[in-house]
Amino acid sequence: MNAVLLVKYIKWHLLDAPLGLAKGWGNILWFNYNYFSIGLLLKTYFAPWRRITWDYGRGFDIGRYLFIFSSNVISRVLGAVMRSFLILAGLFLQALLCFAALATLALWLALPLLIVFSFFYGVILLF
Repeated sequence: MNAVLLVKYIKWHLLDAPLGLAKGWGNILWFNYNYFSIGLLLKTYFAPWRRITWDYGRGFDIGRYLFIFSSNVISRVLGAVMRSFLILAGLFLQALLCFAALATLALWLALPLLIVFSFFYGVILLF
């Protein structure tokens, strides 16, 4: 009976729990990707910032045309710069979360060894 319990524990510790951890961290990574809207920011990379644009109006005045054109270009460049910062922040946080997920998994797998080591270290400290 004890051997069966040990086998179930090992299966749970090395297979079931890491799969649950991976599923949880996968949800966190998916949330972060959607929170920063990285896919949408890449699709709309050169769109005007906050959809701020100017209309050319009727008639043709070269001065007004050049002013409105340059204003629209500035709005698009500003949009690309702001989206770049948001994408970089999202990817940086995504990398940190991946590192935290791997560290959590490594700690979980090393936990039985740490418990045994701590027990023997405690016995050594008693003497």
